[in-house]
Parts: sequence; structure tokens; C-alpha cells
Amino acid sequence: MEEQNSPSHDAAIAEFIARWQRSGGAERANYQLFLTELCELLEVPRPEPTVQDESANAYVFEKAVAFDNGDGTKSHGWIDLYRRGAFVCETKQGVQQEQQCQGETPLSQRQQSARKQRKTGHGRRGTAAYDDTMLRARGQAEQYARHLPSSEGRPPFLIVADVGHTIELYAEFSQTGGVYTPFPDPSSYRIKLDQLADPGVRERLRGVWLDPLALDPARRTARVTRGIAAKLAELAKRLESAGHNPEVVAHFLMRCLFTMFAEDIGLLEPKDGFLQLLQSIDDPQHFPPLMEQLWHTMNHGGFSVQLRTQVLRFNGGLFAETHALPLTRDQLDLLIDAAAQDWRDVEPAIFGTLLERALDPVERHKLGAHYTPRAYVERLVIPTVVEPLRAEWDAVQAAAVTLAKSGDPQAAAKEIDAFHERLCDVRVLDPACGSGNFLYVVLEHLKRLEGEVFAAYESIADRQTMLAWQQTAYDNARTVDPHQLLGIEINPRAAAIAELVLWIGYLQWHFRTQGKVAPPEPIIKNFHNIECRDAVLAWDAKELVTDDAGKPVTIWDGRTTKPHPATGEEVPDEAARVPTYRYVNPRKAEWPAAEFVVGNPPFIGNKRMRKRLGDSYVESLRDAWPDVGAATDYVMYWWHKASGLVVGESACRFGFITTNSIVQKLNRKIVQKALDNGVKIGFAIPDHPWVDSDTGAAVRIAMTVGQKQTAEGLLLVIADEERIHDDVPNVTFTSKSGVVSSSLTIGISVESFTMLEANHDLAYRGVIVGGSAFLLTSERVLKLPD
Repeated sequence: MEEQNSPSHDAAIAEFIARWQRSGGAERANYQLFLTELCELLEVPRPEPTVQDESANAYVFEKAVAFDNGDGTKSHGWIDLYRRGAFVCETKQGVQQEQQCQGETPLSQRQQSARKQRKTGHGRRGTAAYDDTMLRARGQAEQYARHLPSSEGRPPFLIVADVGHTIELYAEFSQTGGVYTPFPDPSSYRIKLDQLADPGVRERLRGVWLDPLALDPARRTARVTRGIAAKLAELAKRLESAGHNPEVVAHFLMRCLFTMFAEDIGLLEPKDGFLQLLQSIDDPQHFPPLMEQLWHTMNHGGFSVQLRTQVLRFNGGLFAETHALPLTRDQLDLLIDAAAQDWRDVEPAIFGTLLERALDPVERHKLGAHYTPRAYVERLVIPTVVEPLRAEWDAVQAAAVTLAKSGDPQAAAKEIDAFHERLCDVRVLDPACGSGNFLYVVLEHLKRLEGEVFAAYESIADRQTMLAWQQTAYDNARTVDPHQLLGIEINPRAAAIAELVLWIGYLQWHFRTQGKVAPPEPIIKNFHNIECRDAVLAWDAKELVTDDAGKPVTIWDGRTTKPHPATGEEVPDEAARVPTYRYVNPRKAEWPAAEFVVGNPPFIGNKRMRKRLGDSYVESLRDAWPDVGAATDYVMYWWHKASGLVVGESACRFGFITTNSIVQKLNRKIVQKALDNGVKIGFAIPDHPWVDSDTGAAVRIAMTVGQKQTAEGLLLVIADEERIHDDVPNVTFTSKSGVVSSSLTIGISVESFTMLEANHDLAYRGVIVGGSAFLLTSERVLKLPD
């Protein structure tokens, strides 16, 4: 193997690029040779010969795929290049536009006739016909990926190659048959042939071949995020030990961390200016006035004496309070350590959870516990929100390409512009948003889709027109941003963190797609999109409940735990008490209008509700919701509310994480009632591993997506759970399509069963064991006393 940076290797790269740039118009003749030579250039294995046993064809050209036509017949297709567990590759080959020099005389009839007879492959690059071809190639690759046998699994990547010109990458790291999106983002997913001279680009492609899952940015950024959260937790702990109020500490550190983030993404100049400011402080007593003056400037905009430069106006409420806590030398050094981290790589999908644990004295001991993996969140977000929007976008894209091909680019641009307007009007609600991880994942997918819209507009208009259109959208605040993501959260600290997480995620995506262009001021806006209140119960007032002696009646706070003296497991700390209240005029809570509803409501079973929530709250809740029933789990109030919105057509889809006991009789009644009213289950996983956000414990949950119109639903059943990192299972599924019943099965619904009258007074089910403790295994029998 030659050295990657040796002169001979560089020469081989240059020769490969030059040779293949001259090719064109003959995909079938060229693609296997092109891909084989590309493998040699990347120093990855060549494809293997095809064998008769199809299951053994793990890395081959022309991999056979069977399509079920739905009428009992099958048809077949062939993947241009397939690598199991890595990618499906579909190839095309266009030709370059022939440039006509200024002043050149028109071609003769003979020359025109000769030109018509030349091969043009799949269209001339830069034309609407070519764009249509590449769009269809991506769709074809995605269909191949979806129709691979379940034993093959879903590859994380699609490759769409225009032989000798470009290589496009699309990724879907959850590997559940979800939507493949441009990788790493819509502005850099298309690799031009001459970019192969860049070692970083070649390394990215090597990763697609050799270790595709390692390219999942969530895996790398998760490690960075956990490290940063640990430093913040240590600093918060020391500040609280010094006597500062935990709430004051939390808001102080949130201002600090956003300042660090703003510096690292380039919103706060000069580069490393804030870090150097902290490092320059000899006397820690100077820290509070320096920070308060800087934050005052960030709130209003203007010249910063501390940084000696003009500062953008951030606003948004975050810096309305500028109070900075006094720090010791040791505490200041901890803050400097945190500022030295690269905040660009923070993963918002998990940062909210970790930050909430870091800043909460009660939750801090759970910082090392598991958090919900991003892939699990996407597993629900994609069928609930992303798939219907992408279906709309696919139709718009096809219409725009057709209009452009027919010679009407202005009409094509109007189609794209109208969809962008529609995308900017989408509202998504998480009525139990916690620290915002579900809302952030939705935001990221909307920003990815917006990036594709911008790219499509550029393909039918000249770049200057596209940039002017894009700038007009930003100037008029017509872009996907946090105001579209609505949340309800009862915990004030979590609600504040959710807003912060959304803005961090939004700004990350702004700079990924817009380069170094700063967003319009104020940088962050106080949209009031996260409401801090109860999501299912409203009231006029709360009155303290007292006993006969006039003392407040208290219950366990539902959060604080302690190690069990015998087992060491975390158990409720009954000494941590909170007062209970009587609710005046309790009633159903209203939700803000939204097209999609998605989230992860609290995991509290009906038997634990009184202990966790208090008698008065539970009684008020059940009085306000008589149509839910007294024996259902707490989460079913959210499910019932959302299904009612779909029935009334106030929302088009909802998706919730629930306990897997949703299929049990009393919970199932709520689901069946919705189905009877016209709701369909479009997607379901009846049993799935999860991480309880309250305890960090591994639990089992169900996922359901409800919608009004669907012919068939998709049911995923776990085939395997392989623990590959951090003890979090990598889950693979088998899938089945059909009408999904309230028991989350496809086939005969248990709700359709009737009593068998012939067995009346003749049959009895016998004694039913109440739990595994009643079962005597041979091992238990041997342990019984004589």
C-alpha cells in the first residue's frame, strides 16, 4: 500500500480525476470500472465475484433484489454495487454541456446531425433532464434499500454516483428503513470528482466502505457532550457548596455556556476572545463586573470594551439578567477548562438531558446514567413528522423538475418557493418536552429539508438569483427556526434548557448551511414557544392541603432517591417531601395549535399516580377527564387528548412514547375508542428498549403514531438487540404492513372477540398466577428449608 501523502499517490489521484473527467454518456459501459478504480484509490477492498447463493453476495456488482408487486407476482431489480451493512450504490452518467464560444458561427446541418447522434447518457449536466435523472436515481436506490431481505438489514448509506463527475451521499443511521438524508448536510453531500484530491474527502468515503456507523455524528458528539456536561456539573456543585442558590447557579451557568458556544461558532469575535478574557483575569474579584458588562453588551449589541470589538445583539431574554456569581480561583479555573472545550460539537439531542442533570442537585448523581439515544428518538419523530413532509417535498420536487424540463423555470421556482413557505409554517408540539430533545431532532430534520429546498432552487436558477431569494427569505424571517417548535413543560429549569437547546441547534445548522454569514439580529428571539405549565390539567388556583392539626399534608417529591441499605439500588427518599394542594376549578388543559404532536409523556402507571402526584391532583385529573377512566396510566391522558385533535382535524398526526402496557385492557380501551372514531395507527412498535428520563433506568416502551388517513400501518417487531456501546442496545426489526389493531398487532383484533356462549357454565380459566414469585423452579425448590 502506498503512503497516502506520497508523490506517487498524489499523482495517481490526479491521473484518476483527469481520466474519468473525460468520460461521459455510457454508464453501463463505465460504471463497474469506475467504481473498481475508485476502490483502489480509496485503498478499500474491490467488489467480489457474484455467486449462485444470493445470501452470500455481500459485496458485489448487480445484487439482485425482489419486489413484491402486491398481486402475488414479483419483479426483480439489480443494485449497481452493494456492500452489506454499508451502502446501496446506484450509478448514472451524464455529459458536460458543450460550451459555445462567443462569436462562433452556428453549427452546420451536418454538424447538428452529428451532435444528435452522439450519446448523451442520462442528460446534459446542469439541465432539468439531468436533475430529474439524479432525483430518480436516489429514489431507485432508496427502493432497493427498503426491499432488501430483512436478513440483510438496512444499509446506513445510499451512494448515487454520476460516473466521472459527482458522488452523492445519503445516510440513515437508525437503520430502520427511515428517510435517507443528505450526508453530512445539504450543502456538502455532493462530492465533485476533483474533490477526491482532498484527503478528508477520501477518508469520509473510506469510512462509508469500512466503518459506516462510525460516521454517525451523534456517536462522536455524544462523547464530547458528556465531557462538557461533567465539567459543568462539577462547577455547579462547587458553587452550590459555597452557598449559592441552585436556581441562580443554573441560570448563571446557562449564560456562561451560551457565551462559550457563541464564541466557538463565530458569533462572538475575536476567535478565542472570551477564553482569553477569562485567562487574563489575575484577581477573581474582577470576574463579576467583567462578565456583567459583557453580557449587558450582548443583550443590547454594541462595542465591547472587554473584547475590544463590536458585539452582535443577542437579546432573547437569556442575557436580560446579567448577574455573575463571584468565583474563587479554583472555580474560575474550572470555568476556563469548560471554555477551552470545542462547543461546536455539542449534540443538542442529548445535551438538554445532560445539562438538566448537571445543573440539578437532585439529578446530578444520574449524570453518568444512560440517556435516551438519538436513534431511538428519531425512530418516532421520522414517521410522525418527517415522512409526511418528505412525501410532500418529493411531489413538489418532481413537479418542479417537470416544469423546468418543459421550459418554464419560473413556474418551477414558484413551486419550490411555495413549499418553502409551507415548511416555514409547520408547527410541531411536544406537550411534555422536558429539556427539548424531541423538539431538537424535529428542528434538525426540518433544517435538513430546508437545505434540500435551497439546493433544488439553485439547480433551476442561477446562483445569484438563488442567493437573492435565500437572503430575502432570511430578511423576512421566512426560515425554519425555533418559533415553530412548541413545548409544554411543568419543570421551570427544564423549560429554560429546552429553549436554550433549540437555539444552540438552530445556530449550528445555520452555520452549516450558510457558512460564516451571521443570522439577522437579534441572534436569539424570545418567542415564548415553550410554556411552563401542566399539560393535561388546568386550574384557577391551588390551595394548600392541611391535616386536622393545620399542618401541610406532604408526599414524596417524586424525584429524590437514596441507595437501599441492603441492595444498594436507588429507592425513593421518603424524607424528601413536598406539600400537596387542592385544585380550584380543575379542567382539561388546552394545547397550542400544531399540525404534528410528538413526545415522551411521564412514565407513571395508574397504581403509582397517587404516590407520585398526590391524591388531590389525581382526583382533580380524573374529574376533569371522565372519558379517560380511573384505571388508565398517566400517559394515556396525552394519548387521548392528541387522538381527539386528529379526530377533529386540528392535527394531522401524533406520535407518543408510552409504557408497553398500552396494549393491556384498560389502556387499550382508550386506543380502541380513537380507532372507532376514525384514527388509524400508521406506525407502531409494541415493545422497545428505552431510558427513563426521570431515573436513567432501562425500561420497555411502545411507540405509536396516530393519523386520520392511511390504508395500511407499519408494525415493527424486534428481531435482535445487540449491545454494542454504553450498554445501549442496537435494535434490528422485522416489519409487517396491514391494519394495526388496538393491541398493536396485525390480523384479528382482540376487541372483535365475543363470549363463546356454548361454554357458559362449562369452562373456567382456573387459578391465574399473579407473578413469577409464585413459580417454583427446581433451583428454588432446592433452596427451600427442610
